[in-house]
Amino acid sequence: QVQLVESGGGLVQAGGSLRLSCAVSGRTFGSYAMAWFRQALGKEREFVAAIRWRGVITYYSDSVRGRFTISGNNGKNTVYLQMNSLKPEDTAVYYCAAVWTATTARPMVDPDAYSNWGQGTQVTVSS
Repeated sequence: QVQLVESGGGLVQAGGSLRLSCAVSGRTFGSYAMAWFRQALGKEREFVAAIRWRGVITYYSDSVRGRFTISGNNGKNTVYLQMNSLKPEDTAVYYCAAVWTATTARPMVDPDAYSNWGQGTQVTVSS
């Protein structure tokens, strides 16, 4: 079975940085796309960033664009999220997701586009 495991979360002060990692096991071939979502207490799951390996196209939510960078290595089924200039509003559980087949049914910002999810890693930004 495919497993996604996030790491790198923690507690930082506003203005600080964190680098999240997501490692995939159980697959011998790369994904079509991978993404990061987050969910704060009492709120719905929110898109953060995605990378489509074909053409290495990246997508960002308006709230993180310019502060966060998604990158990775499809050959290793690994994705990173570099988070700079963190704000208290960024506090959430961050989830890694992957999809293995191209689809036109859902855009990359839609959680329903992804078939596998990690367990999440907590990011807390203090003010």
